[in-house]
Amino acid sequence: MRVVLMPQHRVLMVEPCADCAALIPHLKASGWIVDCASLENAAHSASELCIFSLSEAHLANLSRVRSLVASSSCQWVAVVSAEAFGTPGVAELIAELFLDYHTLPLLPQRLIAALGRNYGMASLRRLKAASIAAIKDRFIGTTPQARDLHNLIRRVAPTDSPVLIRGESGTGKELIASSLHDLSARAKAPMVAINCGAIAPQLIQSELFGHEKGAFTGAHQRRTGRIEQAMGGTLFLDEIGDLPLEQQANLLRVLQERRIERVGSSHSLHVDFRVVAATHVDLELAVLDGRFREDLYYRLNVLEIKTSPLREQRPDIMPMAEHFANVFACESGNTRKRFSPQAIQVLQQHHWPGNVRELANRIQRGTILARSKEITPPDMGFDEPTVAAPLPVATLSEQIQYAERTILSEALLCCPHNMSLLAQEMGVSRTTLYRLLSKHNLR
Repeated sequence: MRVVLMPQHRVLMVEPCADCAALIPHLKASGWIVDCASLENAAHSASELCIFSLSEAHLANLSRVRSLVASSSCQWVAVVSAEAFGTPGVAELIAELFLDYHTLPLLPQRLIAALGRNYGMASLRRLKAASIAAIKDRFIGTTPQARDLHNLIRRVAPTDSPVLIRGESGTGKELIASSLHDLSARAKAPMVAINCGAIAPQLIQSELFGHEKGAFTGAHQRRTGRIEQAMGGTLFLDEIGDLPLEQQANLLRVLQERRIERVGSSHSLHVDFRVVAATHVDLELAVLDGRFREDLYYRLNVLEIKTSPLREQRPDIMPMAEHFANVFACESGNTRKRFSPQAIQVLQQHHWPGNVRELANRIQRGTILARSKEITPPDMGFDEPTVAAPLPVATLSEQIQYAERTILSEALLCCPHNMSLLAQEMGVSRTTLYRLLSKHNLR
């Protein structure tokens, strides 16, 4: 006879009432491991699930209960009398901080079944918290831009709406796209990336939609396209601004109808995916110039995430540099090398036209080429600074950008709905006005 071992779950009884104490033998008989603790000790417990009996003493001091439960990392289930909901603040407390609640008297079998679901939900929340923490570790920085970016990713990721990621090359647009995928309900399905500017124009149709055997010369077998490969997951359209105009109509049709036809086929296939696009191109200007379809632009730009260039996040440069130095030292198996004072000065003062990608490349070069225990500017491809000048408060370029943004913001307050009149008042063309508004992320 084969013995089937049921998985054991652990639950923590927090100051159990008589009904909860009577439930413990039933829980143990059902395979649960039951521990007991006071409210203070439970607040610091690593248990997955806590069952808390809200007694009259607790109802008289709800602020203490709120403080201890809110500081805990586990999930809580309340056991409470029906009359307790007449106490002001009880319903709000349970709704805000508790995973579930049960009213007295308790029915053992019903409660045990409910606790099984509660335990499953607690596990899912723990996994989600761990996933969010892992995503947070990808983005290094304490500047307001870094914090705002991380918070925006967390808010946007759970939705299924299209996302347009905008920013200069090297600012981590692909990293943001993968984070959106990993935090979404589609995380277990594939994320398929397409660099729209790197595919030969004559091959784009086949790359996106696939082809049937014999569809054209060299098509020796059926090939699944990138869109079909993203079934159930995320389709990442990198450098969407470089997609040829004639292919933009085909992509728009797919986004609208969610159906594709392989090249050489007369049958359409239903496709299910979330689209995330990224570009360094000013799409508003491209629309005005006729290089990008306006209807496709609005189809893609439902939710927008804009990255900041590294030169605008100078306090984050050294934390990023230290992170890359640790990563590359581990990859090469070498001892971690520190940065010389001259290297720190150069890193903080460099303009970083290549943004984070350039920073990573220079740190990797310095890690490999440094002959001593310190990474120097020449190791990273910089010239040695001749004078150790203090870092200026703001460069001329930064001051010009600040002045531009201030003037545009004030002008928009005076004339927010008529871009033609606003451009006339400012003495610039509409094209220049749209370019400046996009540059400063003003709408």
